[in-house]
Amino acid sequence: MKLFLAALLCAAVSVFAVPTQMIGTAQGLKIRLATSDACGTAPLKDDGTRWTCTFVDTFSGTSLDRTKWVPQTAFFTGTPAVHACYRDDPANVNVRNGSLNLTLVELKVPAPCAVAMSPTKYMSGGVSTYHLFSQQYGRIQARVKNTGTTQPGLHEAFWMWPDDQYGTASMWPDSGEIDVAETFSVYPRSYVAALHYSADELGLDDGITSGVCDARRGVWNTYTLEWSPQKLEFFVNGKSCLVNTSGDPAFQKPYIINFTEGIGPVDMDNMPTARTPIPATYKVDYVKVWE
Repeated sequence: MKLFLAALLCAAVSVFAVPTQMIGTAQGLKIRLATSDACGTAPLKDDGTRWTCTFVDTFSGTSLDRTKWVPQTAFFTGTPAVHACYRDDPANVNVRNGSLNLTLVELKVPAPCAVAMSPTKYMSGGVSTYHLFSQQYGRIQARVKNTGTTQPGLHEAFWMWPDDQYGTASMWPDSGEIDVAETFSVYPRSYVAALHYSADELGLDDGITSGVCDARRGVWNTYTLEWSPQKLEFFVNGKSCLVNTSGDPAFQKPYIINFTEGIGPVDMDNMPTARTPIPATYKVDYVKVWE
């Protein structure tokens, strides 16, 4: 038995060739669990165990990893009169200097959209894990930086959408949407965490389906969602912003991850003007997901 335990422990040490934490002893030999994985140092859960990395991108290369991300082309932002369309173009979506860069640009001549919208002089960038990665519950985190300005017109989002590979029996908003962090340049010192589901049919309810918290534009901010069957909690730079304990069916299924740079919306008094700083870039330093 002693020889068996020793062999087992040697195998465990070879598997965990990363920083470890001692959790106990057997026959006088230390047993350790990994404290680091592909996402870096593994955060602790409330119960004292550690989260396990399931997805990570630090954008350290020179091109978008298309095994993880799909550039957005199927949507637009703004209004039919003033809108930006998404396109798969290096001017709008690129990886450079250690970050994913999603850039809103203004063209000299309006160009057609991939969606059924009129030609527009605004083109922007967005990416999604559509049909490449999705997860139900866990810890989802991104470090991002938007364009510093006090002028209206820019709208950035780190958000999640139900994975359509698993189907849904309801229409939006009942089907669900998780906005981990939305920023609007007309409000340069705050961000919005929001949930769209059946409780949202009459509008967002502060403290239940939405939270507005401090986050200054033009600097790096880290946004985190911790999601379980009973609770969704949103954090900015480690500080809790919104807690929802509805346990709604909309949040009991896998979701994909999205990042978008856009314009508008009109209902936030945030339409672009001649003073809106364009080009404008939404930078993503990293994305990490744990379960």
